[in-house]
Amino acid sequence: MLDRNYILGIKLMKAPAEGSYLRDMPPVKHLQRAGQLMFTKPVTFLAGENGSGKSTLLEAIAVASGFNGEGGSRDFSFSTRRTHSELCELIMTIKTVSPRDGFFLRAESFYNAASYLDDSGSLLTRYGGVSLHKQSHGEAFMSLITNRFEGEGLYLLDEPESALSPQRLLSLLCVMDRLVKQNSQFIIATHSPILMAYPNACILLLSDEGIKEVAYRETEHYQVTKQFMDNPERMIKYLLED
Repeated sequence: MLDRNYILGIKLMKAPAEGSYLRDMPPVKHLQRAGQLMFTKPVTFLAGENGSGKSTLLEAIAVASGFNGEGGSRDFSFSTRRTHSELCELIMTIKTVSPRDGFFLRAESFYNAASYLDDSGSLLTRYGGVSLHKQSHGEAFMSLITNRFEGEGLYLLDEPESALSPQRLLSLLCVMDRLVKQNSQFIIATHSPILMAYPNACILLLSDEGIKEVAYRETEHYQVTKQFMDNPERMIKYLLED
């Protein structure tokens, strides 16, 4: 396993412009107060409610690290529409050595990345040899991860659970563990309590109060899921009562 992460953390180098929506986002508020955000474990989860800034922060880290804003590896050069925020221009990554491999996997623009691979033709050999468009969404996700992620890499995943069944999420945990043992670092924005159960991971909770590290069983994702699974009938009755 890595002695030190490829990305130790990020620093805010410049405040967002007056009137920018970024000023109200939890990760930006945290960086303005603390100046930096450190990643202390090979696996870091960014957790929080919708709108808390998980994907925006991950996207900024990816672009600041040289990845294409719509996803892919550093050699992906397509752009269907520039949608990433200016946050990538306001932060600096605190780096150590450069990873041998890397990939930014985001569910939102996975279709665009798959189309780029089809158009590139020769690149498909590194992705299982079969067009990702000819597989189901979940199969394509896992095919990309299992075939393309080679180890000694920096892997940034944005809500991978959106395409994966619970069984596939368990498979992803196994792939992650293999890659971590091959000197890889993961930063993952997620709502999945299955993924967040990865041993010895750092879970960073983004909220209006800023960013803080929390234990797995302290996350709302775990607590709400457990309450529901312990007694789904009671929870449904409570939710649907007039």
